[in-house]
Amino acid sequence: MTVQEFRAFNRFYTNVIGALDYARHLYAPYSLTESRVLYELAHAPRTDAADLRAALSLDSGYLTRILNRFEQDGLVERTPSEEDSRRRRVVLTARGRDAAGLLDERAQESTGELLGSVAPADRARLAEAMRTIRGLLNDRVNPTDPSDRSDRTGPSVRTGPAHPADPSDPTDPSDQTDPSGQADRSAPRHQPPTPGDVVLRGPEPGDLGWIVQRNAALYTAEYGFDATYETLVARIVADFAEDHDPRRERVWIAELDGRPAGCVMCVRDEAPGTARLRLLLVEPDARGFRIGDRLVGAVVDFARETGYDDLVLWTNDILATARHIYQRHGFVRTAERPHHSFGKDLVGQDWRLDLRRPGSGE
Repeated sequence: MTVQEFRAFNRFYTNVIGALDYARHLYAPYSLTESRVLYELAHAPRTDAADLRAALSLDSGYLTRILNRFEQDGLVERTPSEEDSRRRRVVLTARGRDAAGLLDERAQESTGELLGSVAPADRARLAEAMRTIRGLLNDRVNPTDPSDRSDRTGPSVRTGPAHPADPSDPTDPSDQTDPSGQADRSAPRHQPPTPGDVVLRGPEPGDLGWIVQRNAALYTAEYGFDATYETLVARIVADFAEDHDPRRERVWIAELDGRPAGCVMCVRDEAPGTARLRLLLVEPDARGFRIGDRLVGAVVDFARETGYDDLVLWTNDILATARHIYQRHGFVRTAERPHHSFGKDLVGQDWRLDLRRPGSGE
């Protein structure tokens, strides 16, 4: 592909989306950027201003003006962060949630109209082409928000690695229903996978080796980690395989379209009554299916049902998307400190979820 061909596609796609938005006044009375801020707040209710600025790549002054307007309109409330008094937590009010819901409804209708103009037999090809573009370009244009605070595992055996979680993408092409919301029975028998096709299961022969291989490959490709990271993951997995209590410790494999697409582990921590979340990973081409959210939810539910008092994790500040998932499930950052591991200068973070607190993890 040439630069000219790439730019020609950009102009074409921009015209398609722009024409739809203009015709329907999709974002009125808000700009596109304001609508993106509303969407982010609606899907990450524990977000602070720094999170928004990094996740959306916005200028600090521009974001402040947007939040000032939202506050004047009664859409958001800003309060000191419980984790860091220097930060400001931003949450939607009831009016703000209504506004975000209306924008989302308009976006669904607009996208439905666009898909309605595509022949049913061609929708599978369209979805596959869009997934291919995302898979090839996602890590280059948005490398899991490396400038933001996030989630990555740590340098010692007792602190396993948390991993690339899936972004909540409002333009995820995996939804293969027709504009009326009904399943498209005239489409080809093998439809592209949807979030509903994700299955969480226990590990089968070969899966533990897959966890080590994919962790090592992804962290090397996406973050330049050296071989010491693979050594750490191999040690964590080997310890689990050799000695674990199946009533209190578990591994989940997320399967999509018949293949492993993600994983996570829950093990006993050294502290009494405490479980530890480890090795959360989602394959790049499976991001957008909310797999990371489901895997973390499975660990939280299991830890609570098993009788643990606390659920903890240790990670690094290079995965903003994963952090949003942890925050959405009620985790609170308890410590942060720099370290040099896996050939990189990193900032390690401890996170904790109090399972005894009513409503935690919901």
